[in-house]
Amino acid sequence: MHMGYEEHRRRSASKKVRCAVLTVSDTRTEDTDESGKAIIEELRRGGNTISHYEIVRNDREAIRRTICRLLEGGVAEAIFTTGGTGIGRHDFTADVAGELMEKVLDGFGEVFRALSYKEIGSGAIMSRATLGVAKGKALVCMPGSRSAVVLAMKILMPELGHIIWEANR
Repeated sequence: MHMGYEEHRRRSASKKVRCAVLTVSDTRTEDTDESGKAIIEELRRGGNTISHYEIVRNDREAIRRTICRLLEGGVAEAIFTTGGTGIGRHDFTADVAGELMEKVLDGFGEVFRALSYKEIGSGAIMSRATLGVAKGKALVCMPGSRSAVVLAMKILMPELGHIIWEANR
């Protein structure tokens, strides 16, 4: 039987997801990590669980090790990162995640930048926010600002269960 989008979404809508949150920063602490807190708040509001939270140094290998550890273990079905998606010399998160993704869901970044453009103007073109699937898990890379995270989560939350369901069927 062939199911359409609405049937898929209906079957997966109630799926609650185990999530890991990684903040990539050399300066933030748990007390000052407003973006990480915003991700956690939105995930919990949607009934999802936070199985791991960590602040990772803004270092290519540290980011890779942490994401790979989460992809290999059964700790999380979705990994949310904040920070490291810009164009600066030390913005590595999107690059590392991109190397690990088996499939990239381009629509997330496209919608995120289109909505960001309405909020901040042409600076939105410098964001490398991305979403993909790796080892049956969602891997999300969002900018480091709280307002950007809130916008990204608004896009992601209605589809999170559906993304995980599709990635594993």
